[in-house]
Amino acid sequence: MSHPQSALDLFVSHRSALVSYASRITGNRVTAEDLVQEAWLRFDEASRGRFLDDATGYLYRIVRNLALDSRRRTTREPPVTVPPPEDDASLHAADTARNPETVNLYRDEYARVLAAMNELPERTRIALEMNRFGGAKLREIAAYLDISVALAHKLVAEGIEYCKERLERP
Repeated sequence: MSHPQSALDLFVSHRSALVSYASRITGNRVTAEDLVQEAWLRFDEASRGRFLDDATGYLYRIVRNLALDSRRRTTREPPVTVPPPEDDASLHAADTARNPETVNLYRDEYARVLAAMNELPERTRIALEMNRFGGAKLREIAAYLDISVALAHKLVAEGIEYCKERLERP
């Protein structure tokens, strides 16, 4: 299925900023290049020929998630939130509004949520990430995973419930 030219143009116009963003998270430009390519493939698959709402933000979230996963695989340090590129600050106003005290306060909890998400079955984790980090609607998740909307809802709900239970454990 052909992708709308506007989505491809969006990706091409943001590609270098996406690579820089991923590089700051991973500390490795070669890895960042690979992650941005993977992000495009996921974005292309998720959109399936239609332009998504806030497509730029969705691309950045995919890159961020992939970069954090890569970083977790290569280091034992807890993941840290990296500010988005300055030229796209308006897209990430909520991210940049956090102060250092808030980030430090929730860093451990954030690491625990990421650890819990990594324990989920792959399909459940993908559905939860797409919904909570990517802002994807249930029908978009269902299309991406090739499942029913009801099953997409169930996977997201199960993922949320598992993470809540995991956070309640000492």
